[in-house]
Amino acid sequence: MFDISSKELSELIKSSELLAKLGGVDGLLLKLKADPKKGLDSTDENDIKSRITYFGCNVIPIRSSDSFFHIMFNTVKDPTLIILIISAIISLSTSFFHKESKMDEEYTIMHKANLEWIEGMAILITVIAIVFVSSFYEWKKEKEFRNLKSKIDSEQKISVLRNGKFENLQVNQLLVGDICHIYYGNLIPADGIIIESSDLQIDESSLTGETCPVKKSLNLPWLFSGTHVMEGHASMLVLAVGLQSQTGLIMSLMGAVDNKKNKKSKVQTSNIQTEINTKEQSVLQAKINRLIKKLGYIGICISILTVVILMAHHVYIKPKLDYDLLSAFFKSLIIGITILVVAVPEGLPLAVTISFAYAIKRMIKENNLVRHLTGCETMGNATTICSDKTGTLTTNRMTVVQCYINGIHYHNQPNSNQIPTQIKTILESAIAINSSYTSKIENTLESEPFQIGNKTECALLGFIENLGLNYNSIRNSNPTNTFLKVYTFNSFRKSMSTCIKHPTLNNAIRIFTKGAPETILSNCKYIMINDTIKELNDLNDIKNEVVDKMANEGLRIICIAYKDLIPDKSNKKMTEIDWENEENLIKTDLTCICICGIEDPVRVEVPAAIEKCKKAGIVVRMLTGDSINTARCIARKCGIIGLDEDFLILDSEEFNEKIKNSKGDVVQQKLDEIWPKLRVLARASPMDKFLLVKHLKLSTLNKNGEVVAVTGDGTNDGPALRKADVGFAMGIQGTDVAKEASDIILTDDNFNSIVKAVLWGRNVYDSIAKFLQFQMTVNSVGVICAFLGSCFIGISPLRAVQMLWINLIMDTLASLALSTEEPSEELLNRKPYGRFKPLISNIMMKNIFGHCIYQILVIFVILFFGPTLFGINNGIPESMDNFEPNQHFTLIFNVFVFMTLFNQINSRKINGERNVFKGSRSHCWFYIIWFIGLIFHVLIIHYASFVLACTRLSLDQWLWCFVFGIGSLLWNQVIATIPTDQKFTRPETKCLYSSTQQHVVSNEFGFDLTKDDLDQFESNSINSNLIVKRI
Repeated sequence: MFDISSKELSELIKSSELLAKLGGVDGLLLKLKADPKKGLDSTDENDIKSRITYFGCNVIPIRSSDSFFHIMFNTVKDPTLIILIISAIISLSTSFFHKESKMDEEYTIMHKANLEWIEGMAILITVIAIVFVSSFYEWKKEKEFRNLKSKIDSEQKISVLRNGKFENLQVNQLLVGDICHIYYGNLIPADGIIIESSDLQIDESSLTGETCPVKKSLNLPWLFSGTHVMEGHASMLVLAVGLQSQTGLIMSLMGAVDNKKNKKSKVQTSNIQTEINTKEQSVLQAKINRLIKKLGYIGICISILTVVILMAHHVYIKPKLDYDLLSAFFKSLIIGITILVVAVPEGLPLAVTISFAYAIKRMIKENNLVRHLTGCETMGNATTICSDKTGTLTTNRMTVVQCYINGIHYHNQPNSNQIPTQIKTILESAIAINSSYTSKIENTLESEPFQIGNKTECALLGFIENLGLNYNSIRNSNPTNTFLKVYTFNSFRKSMSTCIKHPTLNNAIRIFTKGAPETILSNCKYIMINDTIKELNDLNDIKNEVVDKMANEGLRIICIAYKDLIPDKSNKKMTEIDWENEENLIKTDLTCICICGIEDPVRVEVPAAIEKCKKAGIVVRMLTGDSINTARCIARKCGIIGLDEDFLILDSEEFNEKIKNSKGDVVQQKLDEIWPKLRVLARASPMDKFLLVKHLKLSTLNKNGEVVAVTGDGTNDGPALRKADVGFAMGIQGTDVAKEASDIILTDDNFNSIVKAVLWGRNVYDSIAKFLQFQMTVNSVGVICAFLGSCFIGISPLRAVQMLWINLIMDTLASLALSTEEPSEELLNRKPYGRFKPLISNIMMKNIFGHCIYQILVIFVILFFGPTLFGINNGIPESMDNFEPNQHFTLIFNVFVFMTLFNQINSRKINGERNVFKGSRSHCWFYIIWFIGLIFHVLIIHYASFVLACTRLSLDQWLWCFVFGIGSLLWNQVIATIPTDQKFTRPETKCLYSSTQQHVVSNEFGFDLTKDDLDQFESNSINSNLIVKRI
């Protein structure tokens, strides 16, 4: 079928000599039956199928997910559950063995044995149910994350030549023999060889560990999957895909792939990896882990103390070591283990999982594609949003609305007859040639043409189209393979230049360049006026009267210029050009053609969204590459700055002067003096963005700490996105590197979607806090009752199986009910919690403590005075071994359940609100789940009470249970009346210092940033391409 095998292609990548024997790139094209001008024929199904059969497809099958039973097995490994299972089995076994008794006691003993085996079996069933429920949600979570990963992978596309034209295909559709176009910011999706390139530099650190970009050309043509394009662009012939690529081979060696064939459902692309737990611990994770650890220690202490007290009580009553004493010891141990199980909020991870899963699903509809779980809740704590401008705050629908051409400043688009012919001709070539050929305008039936590619370039292309010029004809006459050199745009160069052969002069070179006025206009020596070239003598006037006025109106300003290099006597054929000396080659003796003012309107919804952020206590800072005047104007239109506000607007140069010492090191104290008022940073480089993010996180001005969110779209934004607590990448304009470094991808590039993320983040945080408030009350009451009961009557008022029942039902249903509540706009009316605010606030602690007092008092009043108050027999046994189900203890258990159920309604509010029913209409599922729990419990007590060591209750006893339950709602009003010390509102930031020590950060940068600063980015973002993480 093909004249070369996949094995030969793999060997070819290692040998340039073998490539030469095969006839170079042209020989490979012939052997792979690929047309360099038309690419593959996607309509030829036989050819496509044969390529997949012969060379494979660009997918890497990842390991199969754990089966449900495997997850259950891992869940059972929990030490407390293992002990509980063993205890239940032993209890079940010993219930059938009793010492010999007299005939008249036979019935009693048999009846007692029946009760004992039922309790042992009930404990065992309850533990199995706990394992099943936990495993189910773990299995469901993994399934959801795999679906999420598939969605993220499908977002990555590559420009591929098919049927004579370039089209964007998903990377998993890439085949050997395809010709694809790669450019700045791309993640290379397969192994290949360069057909043609311009100024191509590749970051191969994911393969070699070397952070310096490698220059690629026809002399060093090999490209590898998983590496990043840092500069330039190229056309590449695909030679190896999927498992045959370098990434696939490394993953195979690591055992990170599923080698089973024909399992399409388990195939994932090898590109953007969904990392669920990369980066440092999130704010919420750290708080939860600390809390569980503390509660675990408390639970162990109370558990041991309870067992010791119970055992001492039994020894005191029956000092003789016999079966009854051993049985009592064993049951005491079960009570102690149960206390430990109940004390630790094991339902909290379940609540977290449900909250995240629910929020992530809903956030996708709000144009937030969550890549990392932690980003979801951390956004709710954000105190600062460092936002890009283009596309995020603005529409990214750019048009040229002003221009300076032929010496005249036009405040709207000029007519074609107003521009001299020669100026139009060279302007047409300058814009058409000196731009990415992937940028184009397609005319549709809609009122506005459809812009494809870079929106700034599209605005310029639209500008010359409106002048009646045709950029396509210019491009057809000047294909990219005829370019001598291309200096692509990046954030440091701030310009783009293309070198071509002069259209009329032999051996001469014409250079077209465009970029920021301070980069291009400042280097212009001449200007075109009336088809002639004149010296530019009024440069300052143009800057003041044209550039500054355009900037003050919020326009993006692009200066377009050109330069001719004509051979002289010493270099007649222009063969001694130093292409690396860009400064002298490009930035001298330029001729200005035109200055364009491009409007990118502010999104209609952005001012309202920023106002919401202000009310929510979140400071929005705009970091942009535009000039300071343009940035100021846009910031005012957006509402980031107001006329009467005390704020700072800095450009990159001034910013660095203010934060660094004489050695060039960043001083934390100096930065702390400016960041509280800083609202706009103009001409911001990726380095500036990174430094601001890093030192905002290090700052101690705000006692609750700064939690920083950042938006970015460029490759060099990767370190800042990774350093931020939450990184937002642009889904439309963002590069693959930026997306990979991010936590959340904005699929619409809209700032309003960030506000939605804040809303959902706060909702997740509050949902978990609500459940925690609820479960802490349940667990505390259960543990305290078991402990005090052991001290006072030598037995717990709540049986082990009853506590496990509450732990199971209350945890599962409450986590489902409290974790799936819709967010309300009121969440944006409070200040962010910040990094160091305790998970349990003062108000929550007051609620927990208050309801614990109420419930414990009720339980012990019923325990000691219930027989008298309700006219029932005293059910307190002489010893644990003599316990039998009775109405007294059933009433205690039932009242506890009802108080817990009604307190679940109270737990919907965690900020001291009196109306706990507010928002009920928008969350009817809460009450549906609540009624399911209530009905289920009533049915169990009425028809299968023996399972929970209970007996039936009368109607009036049920009514009393309702009364005490409703009493929780009334008691909540009393608790709400008690004043709370509000310590968790965000303090005003003041530039005060507790010491005079200055925190100095070294400024020894390799690739843009310090090695220490880049360690995490390199290891987690770049090298993650070589590791398939289980999710």
